[in-house]
Amino acid sequence: MTLASDSGSPAKRPNRLFKNWMAKLASIPMIITAMVVFVGATTWTVVYSFTGSRMLPKTKWVGLDQYERLWDSDRWIISIKNLAIYGSCSMILTLFLGFCLAACLDRKIRFESAFRTIFLYPFALSFVVTGLVWQWILNPDFGLQNVVRGWGWESFTFNPLNDPNTVIYGILIAGLWQGTGLIMCIMLAGLRGIDEDIWKATKVDGIGTFKTYVVVIIPMMRPVFITSLVLIASGIIKLYDLVVAQTGGGPGLASEVPAKYVIEYMFRAQNLGQGFAASTMMLCSVVIIMIPWAYLEFGGKKRG
Repeated sequence: MTLASDSGSPAKRPNRLFKNWMAKLASIPMIITAMVVFVGATTWTVVYSFTGSRMLPKTKWVGLDQYERLWDSDRWIISIKNLAIYGSCSMILTLFLGFCLAACLDRKIRFESAFRTIFLYPFALSFVVTGLVWQWILNPDFGLQNVVRGWGWESFTFNPLNDPNTVIYGILIAGLWQGTGLIMCIMLAGLRGIDEDIWKATKVDGIGTFKTYVVVIIPMMRPVFITSLVLIASGIIKLYDLVVAQTGGGPGLASEVPAKYVIEYMFRAQNLGQGFAASTMMLCSVVIIMIPWAYLEFGGKKRG
């Protein structure tokens, strides 16, 4: 009976509860801050998105009027389309370029540390600095177009930031330049975690390097890819600084994005209700991303 009681879980529950109690006590301020600041502010934003708040919050309920006005706005529709184009291209290219760079560095090349620093350095810069730098580089008067024409190619034209049809791709170039280095480092850490015996086994079996990456290595790096996707997606949704620094949303509304729409309505147009509604829609997009990620990480079949 004594052995049974010792091995049973009820007898050990108090010990589990008070295990590492100092660490749990230290985490209480962080938990309270998260609940009050993040959960509280999010709830407050969602609730007041159903009001007619203008300069100051007020409880004048208008139902779904703010959301109807939001989705009837051409500016909001343009911002959603721009974010979809930027997001899809950024997601694919950042993962592809980051993995390719990591795979190259993983081959134990010379001056690996120098290359790793060079590729990661843009991530240390603020998005405003990155936007301004690429605004100069893409400027047709003294940027890349002017340099190439100075080499003799007088017909060369590369002016994406002043063309409404290509401006979002000019912003994409700056985003890739800044974000690819971080994904490269994450991918490189994942590749360095692969056992060397796996590479040796694939060589013995006569499997080529490209096929080894596709069939063996990439499936093993599934958690790394999921983490990278979440980081890229969070950066896409809050895209704002690059747009303001490079184009200010122009030409016209050609480079408008949801985050800029929110800032404009909340602080310049002094229409809090409309800004809250746009913020809530952005929150919904985050939830749509986080639910599949949480399912892939914690749900489904258990993995050994």
